[in-house]
Amino acid sequence: MIQNLLTQSVRSFDTGGENFYHGFVLGLCALLGDFYVTSNRESGDGRYDIQLKPRKKTLPGILIELKAEKNCTAEALKKLSETALRQINDKKYDTAMVSEGVQTVYKYGVAFSGKNVAVSVG
Repeated sequence: MIQNLLTQSVRSFDTGGENFYHGFVLGLCALLGDFYVTSNRESGDGRYDIQLKPRKKTLPGILIELKAEKNCTAEALKKLSETALRQINDKKYDTAMVSEGVQTVYKYGVAFSGKNVAVSVG
């Protein structure tokens, strides 16, 4: 769905770096009503890209780590998304949500290259 949105709404010139994709995904997340959406906050041993903390602690939380590189092959893009997912786990970005009582946290490593996207889920 993200790739379709990129294909339909942006030019290749727009997709200059990770900051563009960060703003794009953050904007999409801000439309969700059942979450407190935060960006670039400290948790665990670093700063996550995007966190969606549920308003009701019985719902799952979501962590998203983004990566971007130019001219990636499909295989390289998938590996980049896996690197992003590994970073969430290695740096324990779920620490803040878990300490606040969120029991389940979905983790997404998302990699972009131009209008192409790969997602790894953990």
